Amino acid sequence: MKDLKASELREKTVPELEEMLNKERADLYKARRDLVLRQMTDTASLKIRRHNIARILTLINEKKRGTA
Repeated sequence: MKDLKASELREKTVPELEEMLNKERADLYKARRDLVLRQMTDTASLKIRRHNIARILTLINEKKRGTA
């Protein structure tokens, strides 16, 4: 799991960001499920996924407001 860069995300459109957001949320759900079922040991990836979701949501809100 890699950390998404804000500069890379700024180049994308709102529909692309929303698609990425849905994928990140689905991946976070799967990672949480795997953690509960003891199939995952890399707990740092949960934090990275949450931060990526926050970055994407921030950029979506900026673009919708027109401040980007």
